[in-house]
Amino acid sequence: MWQDLLTAMALMMVLEGILPFLSPGGFRNMVRMVGEMDDKTLRNGGLATMLAGLVLLYLVR
Repeated sequence: MWQDLLTAMALMMVLEGILPFLSPGGFRNMVRMVGEMDDKTLRNGGLATMLAGLVLLYLVR
């Protein structure tokens, strides 16, 4: 159980590091745009991401 959780967290860190490594300027612009979004938009994006992750997890497991 803990090994799976740590594996998932490590993979998440690798995936999140790809964009700033490949395109620091593009990543900076994306962070700036996200900082300018209103709370409702961020919440909806977070919800959509969580639901997509749950669906993917269901399909894989």
